[in-house]
Amino acid sequence: MGVPLRQQIAVGTYLLKQKLKGVKKYPMVLMLEPLFRCNLACAGCGKIDYPDDVLDQRLSVEQCMEAVDECGAPMVSIPGGEPLIHKEMPQIVAGIVARKKYVYLCTNALLLKKKIDDYTPSPYLTFSIHLDGLKERHDASVCQDGVFDRAVEAIKIAVAKGFRVTVNCTLFQGETPDDVAEFLDFVMDLGVEGATIAPGFSYERAPRQDIFIKGKDTKNLFRGIFKLGKTRNWKLNHSTLYLDFLAGNQNYECTPWGNPTRNVFGWQKPCYLLPDEGYAATFQELLDDTPWDKYGNSSNPKCAQCMAHCGYEATAVEDMLQHPFKAFITSLRGPKTTGPMVAEPTPKWAKEALKPRKTIGGIPVKIER
Repeated sequence: MGVPLRQQIAVGTYLLKQKLKGVKKYPMVLMLEPLFRCNLACAGCGKIDYPDDVLDQRLSVEQCMEAVDECGAPMVSIPGGEPLIHKEMPQIVAGIVARKKYVYLCTNALLLKKKIDDYTPSPYLTFSIHLDGLKERHDASVCQDGVFDRAVEAIKIAVAKGFRVTVNCTLFQGETPDDVAEFLDFVMDLGVEGATIAPGFSYERAPRQDIFIKGKDTKNLFRGIFKLGKTRNWKLNHSTLYLDFLAGNQNYECTPWGNPTRNVFGWQKPCYLLPDEGYAATFQELLDDTPWDKYGNSSNPKCAQCMAHCGYEATAVEDMLQHPFKAFITSLRGPKTTGPMVAEPTPKWAKEALKPRKTIGGIPVKIER
């Protein structure tokens, strides 16, 4: 795992406290989204099609600190949009670091070379650089030539200046295990701390819908990647059980409260990936008033193909706490890459479709849909 021991201990202590207090729904990572504006227009993005009056909105430093304090999660991820566009981002990051929260500043790195001196290296700060593959693949993903080279240059500069740096990779249609393995070999050689890797979520707002991997194809892809990874020295910023889930060996339900989102509209229901389900005014209202049982891969068609780490990493960590021996064995052998995959439960909406809806002469009649 590409996470320093100091951070593992801090997060582990937080998790233990939640368990001892009997807390059922607790946040692991705050997704703090202070703006939607971006300097790219990626094919798989669902965040940039808002009107200009929304794209021009920003969370203030004070609003960001209130969200961090209100949520209480030990880690804060700052996605976007492009966070480095925010003129007060250095003050926001400094405020989170001062609270000894671990902040991952997610960026496409186009502005990082220019703005890197606005930040100070800290064990609490990590630049999470967006790279969706090697040069041709990444530039096609972000729909602009030259972005890969600029991101790699920024990674080298940040590493040389002593910053913690990770790479955030989203996988789409057309990926092969060999291509992804070559990419991971490349980024490890750059000296990054680790990489996050997950299948893209099929945003309804995304400009293109044909680029997302779905169903068993996702699990087969990850099995192929992890099979090659057995002979590599990759550092992946995920729990071993989440990686095992990606390979089709664990049957998990989403726990979206583990990664709550605060953005310019409020606290987003139920998660970072579904922007049209409503908002809460406070974090406690989000916990209390969100109909959590209506979401998840077996409960909502919008969630059916989702395997994103913002939904399932918290589930995997909870499983680890409940079954430490299973987690230990999985960490020793790595994700299973052969044999049958776990059976997926029948979605609730599919069960509903099979229920009798009317009767003819007192006899129930099933309505086909």
